[in-house]
Parts: sequence; C-alpha cells; structure tokens
Amino acid sequence: MELFRIRKDIPFMRYALVFNIISLVTFLLAVFFLATRGLHFSVEFTGGTLVEVQYRQAANLEAIRGGLAKANFQDYAVQNFGSSRDVLIRLPLKPSQSTASIGTGVMEALDVSAPGAQLQRVEFVGPQVGEELAHDGALALLLVIIGIMLYLALRFEWRFALSAIIANLHDVIIILGFFAFFQWEFSLPVLAAVLAVLGYSVNESVVVFDRVRETFRKKRGMTTPQILDHAITSTISRTIITHGATEMMVLSMLVFGGDALHYFALALTIGILFGIYSSVLVASPLVMWLGVSKDQFIKPVKRVETANEDGACV
Repeated sequence: MELFRIRKDIPFMRYALVFNIISLVTFLLAVFFLATRGLHFSVEFTGGTLVEVQYRQAANLEAIRGGLAKANFQDYAVQNFGSSRDVLIRLPLKPSQSTASIGTGVMEALDVSAPGAQLQRVEFVGPQVGEELAHDGALALLLVIIGIMLYLALRFEWRFALSAIIANLHDVIIILGFFAFFQWEFSLPVLAAVLAVLGYSVNESVVVFDRVRETFRKKRGMTTPQILDHAITSTISRTIITHGATEMMVLSMLVFGGDALHYFALALTIGILFGIYSSVLVASPLVMWLGVSKDQFIKPVKRVETANEDGACV
C-alpha cells in the first residue's frame, strides 16, 4: 500500500556526513547529561514507602493523584492492586520523614480528595529491590541487543547488524538523555517503552535493508550510494503510513492517558521520531562506510566446461 510514489530518488547519501555529525553531537549531549545529571529514578528503583488502601466501590485514581499533589507529595505512583477497589500508592522516603508519618499524611490527603479509603498496610521497601529491578532491566536490554544482532547477521550480513545496533542504541541513549536533561521520572513503564523503541526501530532498519538487498540484485549498473538512495526513497510511503499511524496512537496516550501513561507515551514519542531518523539517515550511511557492495549479494556465475568432438574443453 502506498500513499504516493516518488519517481526520482532523493540523494540522501550526498548529505550522509552532515546527518551523522548531527547524530553524533546529539548522542554526545545525551551522554553528557546522563553523566552529569543522571536519571531521576522512580520509587520502584530507589525504594520508598508502599501504602495500600481499599474502597467500598471502584477507586477514583485521578482524584487520589490530585489529592496527593495538593498535599505536596512528589514522585508518587498510584495504581490498582488486585481489584478496582484496592489501590497501591508508592512514595519516596525522604530523610526527614518516617514511614508512619507518610502513611498518616496520605490518609489525611485522601480524606479530603477521595474519602472512604481504609488503610490496609504501610511498608518500607528497601533500595535492594531497586537494585534488582535495575539489574534485570539492564540484562533485558543486553539480551535484546544480542538477539537483534544475531537475527540481522543471519538474515543479512554483519555490516547490516552492526549498523542497525549502532543506530538503535543511538535512539535509546537519546531517550535517556532527554529524561536526564529534564529530570523526568524514569520508571518501569519508561523502561518498557525504551525496550519497545529498540524493537520498533530495528523493524524500520530491516525494511530498508531488505530493499537494499533486493535493489543490489536487480539494479546492476548503480553505485552503492545510489542503491541506498533508491531503497530509502522507495520505502518512504510505507514509512509515513506506519510511523504516522503509530505516532497518532502514542500521541493520544500522551494527551489523554493521564499521569499513569504520560512518561511512557513521552518516551515512545521521542523514540519513534528519532527511530525514523536513525534507521534512514544513520544506519544506511554506516552500511555504506563499512563497505557493503553488490558482490556480497550476487553469486558469481559458474562456468560449465564441455568437451567438443576433438576432446578439447570449451
């Protein structure tokens, strides 16, 4: 399915160096912010206080969040726990506060904004839980990277695998850089969004690389930059349809999803935008600079020797 078709190939590779310099500068800025400011981890990673409450009817989560905000609580997480009547509230534990005082403050805030809550338990979750979550998240990211590299290396060639991983890690680091610079809360949903972006970006790279391989086999008289330009241009319509539809869905979550989905949708929005850029304007030039050529895709023709009447081979 195509919305339109561009007849003349766009010379993307002519400006490959410019695009990659922009990407390098953005990447280095993201690394700088991560090193100097760091990520603002949620209570799921840092540890804190868990407050479980129960209502007689379905709980109004937005009213609960509003009440906590009015009571000057920060970095809280509110979600249903087990049923729509049970609510679990996570809050960071500050040095000047105790678990008991936080529980009392939460109940006072709920009595004003969302009355009817019954306190079930108040517990302190130590930072060792956060360390385990961070370790498991890093391990999941590493396994995803290894799996993608193996898949691309088997399907295409090592040059494509290396280029795709560099481009996709570029997306991940830039997302983390945004969260470090603005000090947005980094929670488990955001980690899930980062992993989703990694898989989503590699899908676009596979589409472009597959068209590159196909063009190498069909267009014998074109140079490598021309092949890459043709492959990217011929997939632009598909890119607009796919990413446009995905971005509309993610933006709807960002605008209407509330606090629970805000940073998840924000990470996806940044990742999709940079994923399009990296798959087209970062991964493809890297493949070109790594020395991809038509000889790697076209099998040499085997010459069959036959004997004539005099016994000579021809």
